[in-house]
Amino acid sequence: MLLIGENLNVISTVIGKAFKEKDPGPIVEEAKRQKEKGMDWIDINLGPARKGGPELMEFVVRTVQDAIGDETPLALDTSNIEAMEAGLAAHKGKAIINSIMCRPERYEKMIPLAVKYKANMVALMWGPDGLPRDDNERMALSAELLYAANEAGVPNEDIFVDGIVTPVNIQQPQALSLMAYQEMVGEMFPGVKSTCGLSNISNGPPDNLRPILNQTFMVMLERKGMYSVISDAYDDQLTAIARGKRPDVVEVIHKVMDEEAIDMGELSKELQDYVKTTRVIMGQSLYSDSWLEL
Repeated sequence: MLLIGENLNVISTVIGKAFKEKDPGPIVEEAKRQKEKGMDWIDINLGPARKGGPELMEFVVRTVQDAIGDETPLALDTSNIEAMEAGLAAHKGKAIINSIMCRPERYEKMIPLAVKYKANMVALMWGPDGLPRDDNERMALSAELLYAANEAGVPNEDIFVDGIVTPVNIQQPQALSLMAYQEMVGEMFPGVKSTCGLSNISNGPPDNLRPILNQTFMVMLERKGMYSVISDAYDDQLTAIARGKRPDVVEVIHKVMDEEAIDMGELSKELQDYVKTTRVIMGQSLYSDSWLEL
């Protein structure tokens, strides 16, 4: 599983302040730490960047690449189209546009940027009516957006589809819908890659429960063909699992997915927790903040 570090983000108090003041110190420190953590890409999330967005994105891209080189490419994340282009123009190497929604007023302006700068693009399955209700709606949005990208000259190999992760404590069935979509999309659109904002699955549950939800869902999505995730660069357990260093965790999650009988008494407390978490995401157990205690 390839990893896109999510932590160079305007919502961070420290990073948001550095963006606002164009202070390179915290930006450089964060980028270097994420590179040391082994991220395959680093996401620069400016948010809307309504005021001075193009200048800010150019500043951040140059600051990061001057500090860490261009071996670790960047994903550029902003809804400001002018800022996106400024970042792409400044970026050395092949960047990722994160992301392009399935709305004509957005993709008709954003897809040409992917063509002009030979960038990868994240095709976000957020349509005119918002979040798709099921995997069929995700597939319909994919067909529209990928057709538009292909017609403009973006090959499937440069496209990452994002079927959208939603919080498990609010929309528990959506986790299964996304996995069903993930399983189909590679067959329907050969060569296409995939990604997702992994941490959304745990957006809402208590902080101490977020890592195991993220880690478990990553394993489940990878089994369905997920190529990459946008994740917390400082979740060392998640990174270890993604790099194949915890086959025991992967094995027990797969057993739950396959509905194999599991003797909880033979498992460590750690592996029991992964079993319980997988069952919650699968909808085999109702979500509650106390699922690990049951």
